[in-house]
Amino acid sequence: MKIAVDAMGGDHAPKEIVLGVMKAIAQYKDIEILLFGDEIKINEYLTDKTRIKIIHTDEKIESDDEPVRAVKRKKKASMVLAAQAVKDGEADACISAGNTGALMSTGLFVIGRIKGIDRPALAPTLPTVTGKGFVMLDLGANAEAKPEHLLQFGLMGSVYAEKVRKIDRPRVALLNIGTEETKGNDLTKKSFELMKNQQAYEFIGNIEARDLLMDVADVVVTDGFTGNMVLKSIEGTGAAFLSMLKMSLLNGFKNKVAASFLKKDLMELKAKMDYSEYGGACLFGVQAPVVKAHGSSNANGIFTTIRQVREMVEKQVVETIKAEVDKGNLGGQEAND
Repeated sequence: MKIAVDAMGGDHAPKEIVLGVMKAIAQYKDIEILLFGDEIKINEYLTDKTRIKIIHTDEKIESDDEPVRAVKRKKKASMVLAAQAVKDGEADACISAGNTGALMSTGLFVIGRIKGIDRPALAPTLPTVTGKGFVMLDLGANAEAKPEHLLQFGLMGSVYAEKVRKIDRPRVALLNIGTEETKGNDLTKKSFELMKNQQAYEFIGNIEARDLLMDVADVVVTDGFTGNMVLKSIEGTGAAFLSMLKMSLLNGFKNKVAASFLKKDLMELKAKMDYSEYGGACLFGVQAPVVKAHGSSNANGIFTTIRQVREMVEKQVVETIKAEVDKGNLGGQEAND
């Protein structure tokens, strides 16, 4: 199995990317990594080249680059070359911690969309109180969506949850302002009807935002505009809560003593709320696994993302999605027009 990795994308590239790659190579003997980036900078941190191949390029897509323009103009950028390797059959999947919009554009323009899937979807796994987590999509690939798109998002999320997260018959829910079937706007009402009448996955109905982290669903579907705001709200709330808790525990001698006893538990809580522990955000709907690692990923974050991609390739997630779409129970005409 060959995995293409953009070594120059992310806040801590290439150091943390390279360290994460070496950790993955040591753990998994059945993978080979193609590292795309500046060979001199990569070699500063690469102490073990076992099953690692460097493809040199000194061009990269910056975090503030306009995504579509950057992908079209920077043909030799590390991210683009990694995706091209997948397109050419030289790699089975690609990973980048770089510009999210550029990676989505690269997945669509270079690797290509699955026939029958109208829109791609960005899907991370978010934490729950049980530590189990849930897949949520779309979290930003499309600002607007149609009911047919949300129907297909449910399928793609369900396949991933079953194959990679090893959940038998995943529970798929639709994010809405109420649990009743009649609640919501035109998009959610029509999406509910489509999802209720399909046979490809187990639809359990509407879910409210306040219940997202309570482990009531394995896959949650929404449009990209709503999903991205929910993601940012969860991130901000989690960070604010931990900050307030820290200030409270460090305020006064007694609290500091209590904090010393609770340190291990608090670290476990922080890890449970860190969704990067689940891997990166998958770009579903393209012809091969494409995963966006968190921009601030350290070596362990890159390692977990490689582990995630390895599972996606091994369990044939993309092939399963294609097979389910070919059965014809989900509709969607835009990809065929």
